[in-house]
Amino acid sequence: MRLFLDTADFDEIKTGVDWGVVTGVTTNPTLIARAGQDHETQVKKICGIVGDVSAETVTEKKDDLVVEGRRIASWHKNVIVKVASTPDGLAAGKVLAGEGVRINVTLCFTVNQALLAAAIGAYIISPFVGRLDDIGEDGMRLVREIVDAYRQQSIKTKVLAASLRGPLHVTQAALAGADIGTMPFKVLEGMYKHPLTDSGIERFMADYRKTQEPQPVRR
Repeated sequence: MRLFLDTADFDEIKTGVDWGVVTGVTTNPTLIARAGQDHETQVKKICGIVGDVSAETVTEKKDDLVVEGRRIASWHKNVIVKVASTPDGLAAGKVLAGEGVRINVTLCFTVNQALLAAAIGAYIISPFVGRLDDIGEDGMRLVREIVDAYRQQSIKTKVLAASLRGPLHVTQAALAGADIGTMPFKVLEGMYKHPLTDSGIERFMADYRKTQEPQPVRR
């Protein structure tokens, strides 16, 4: 499973890339605003250091979405255009996919929505795990069901597990068969942490320092 960061913070993204584990980014208008940057400028900057960058559309009608999607796709070859799982979003995505634009259908909450995304030729479908959990549903079950449906139907659309709230979600997404997991930077950091790793390093370093101490001279 590929690991993406769900952020528009350039420093966080660069850190994840420098660690050698992050290969893509998902953004949305909220994250761009939080970063305090212009949408186009920030997306282009992020595309300069990482492979796949989802940039979200903000218009609502099909024709407007097509125009906006073409503009966003022109920013960089690494851009994937995000459209919402609505009739207009899917219709616009169909047109854009037919023109060779990679499409990420976002805000997916059912298997049927995932099947519709596959029908328009979407490159990625994004089921939102955490948001389903918030309303008492099993978000990870949706990921498993989409993966199963796609495999049974030989569908090539990639399943991106979104709204991952903690390291356990990442593990569950991988076990569910998701192709990609996207997460905030703090969740990525949490994937590194384990008390036995910390104590093991501390012990190794203590043992190493002992080997560097002057040894008594034997007479």
